[in-house]
Parts: sequence; C-alpha cells; structure tokens
Amino acid sequence: MPKIENQVSWIEYLKSVDAPTLSNAIELLKVRPHREGFTPLQVRAIFPELGRMCGYAVTAQVETVTESESTGIERFIELYRAVEQSPKPAVIAFQEVGGHPDYAAHCGEVMATIFKRLGAIGLVSDCGVRDIPEVRALSFHYFARGSVVSHASFRIIRVGVPVQIYGAVIRTGDVLHADENGVLLVPPGVEDRLPQAVDAVRTRERHLMDWVRSDEFTLDDLSDYSAE
Repeated sequence: MPKIENQVSWIEYLKSVDAPTLSNAIELLKVRPHREGFTPLQVRAIFPELGRMCGYAVTAQVETVTESESTGIERFIELYRAVEQSPKPAVIAFQEVGGHPDYAAHCGEVMATIFKRLGAIGLVSDCGVRDIPEVRALSFHYFARGSVVSHASFRIIRVGVPVQIYGAVIRTGDVLHADENGVLLVPPGVEDRLPQAVDAVRTRERHLMDWVRSDEFTLDDLSDYSAE
C-alpha cells in the first residue's frame, strides 16, 4: 500500500474499507484500548443503502425539548460557519444535553440541505432525526437512534466542543468512519501504518475462511488459527 499523500486520498482510502475490518486493524496498532473509539448499538445507519461515510467531525451540543438556555440564530450561524471552514467532507456530530433525549430530533430536511450545501455529507447523533424520505433523497447520511416527528425547541448550545455519543468522545477535526455496522473514530497519526494493518487483517481472514471452507478443516486445528 503506497503512502497516503493528502487528506482527500486518506478519506478515499478509508472509504474503501468496511468498518469492522478498519476496527480490527486499529486494534493491531495498539493506539487505544479495544473498548474505545466506536459507538454502541443504539446508533445505527438510518440509510444503509448510502454505503460508507467518512469525513471530518464538526461538533456541537444541542438542546431539543427542555429550555435551560435561550439561543438565537447567531449560534446556528456559528455552527454553519464551522462546517464551511472544516476540512471536507465534513460530518456533523450532535450531543443532546437536554433532559428528554427520547423526544429529541436533531436534524431535518432544512438543516441537512444547508449542511450539504456547506460541504457536509452526514450527521451522527445520540438521539433522533426526521424528514426521512426527503433527507434520503439528498443522499445525506444519518447515523442516529431513530426518527422523531417534531423539532420541539431545538437550539444550538455550544459549537466546537468535545461531544460524547454514548461514551464515544468526538472532537472537531476527528476522522469519523461509518457504515451499516456502526460509527468508528479513526485515530490520528496512523496514516503510514493503518493500510498495512488492514492488509494484514484481510490476509489472515481470507486464509482462515479459505481453510474453513476446505476439506482440510477440523475443529482440532482451529486453535492454531485462534492463537495467531
């Protein structure tokens, strides 16, 4: 695998790898505990048919139902400017800080259209989204818990701060990779090593599956592969 030369080719390379393989390769690099760097099963691909999403995070904390802090259009503009100024493609990451997350819809057709116009390709949320048919038609990725019909009193509270999506800490500028398996954070500084690790994972799994499908397969020999 040749060295990744720039941001665009790095993102395109990551998009060529499925999330579980990428996760296994990151584990080989031993750059973080195996329990970190991904979202749990609550966050799912709303549009799995759109395929893989990979881009640079733009983060914000939002409040949807409760009204502990009043904000105006200025905070929305701050978020939109952050998206405009982000490396591309951008991915929005929203954390709900209000008291009723089960009622929270974090994005709809209007916001998705603005985000896409500014260079974003999708959104990751710890709550819900809405306008499902319209946003699907935009080919704008949604990774969220599900759908909620009302925007309630949606407000932007803080822009550019670290957010937690069910314990996965996402910072503005982080590389997010996601597909129908879930959302994964790609750690920084692995551009020179990760492609080789991906190749190693693919090679080992291909050899293992070829053997499992062959006439030579026995359970007695399986431990030899498990120990590798």
